[in-house]
Amino acid sequence: QVQLVESGGGSVQTGGSLRLSCIASGRTFSSSTMGWFRQAPGKEREFVADIGGSGGVRIYTGSKKGRFTISRDNTKNTVYLQMDNLKPEDTAVYYCNTNPPDPDYWGQGTQVTVSS
Repeated sequence: QVQLVESGGGSVQTGGSLRLSCIASGRTFSSSTMGWFRQAPGKEREFVADIGGSGGVRIYTGSKKGRFTISRDNTKNTVYLQMDNLKPEDTAVYYCNTNPPDPDYWGQGTQVTVSS
């Protein structure tokens, strides 16, 4: 059974940092493009960033560029999202998945709350 388990969320003030982790089990994702997505209250889930299997492709959208860094450790089947200079609009539940996402792989996500 494939599982993606996110962790590392929490509550921080504006300008703070968090490092999210996504541990995959059930299969190897080393050759898969992996992505981070987020869903804020009352909004649709949106793409944040993704990284190719070799780590050579990283895409950031919108204002997240320069504040978020995605990385992976294929030896640990783990993907990370380093988030710096957090803003209240970053408040959301963060999820990882392949990109494009596999509907069977969505996990519980990890809550990130940024207060002003």
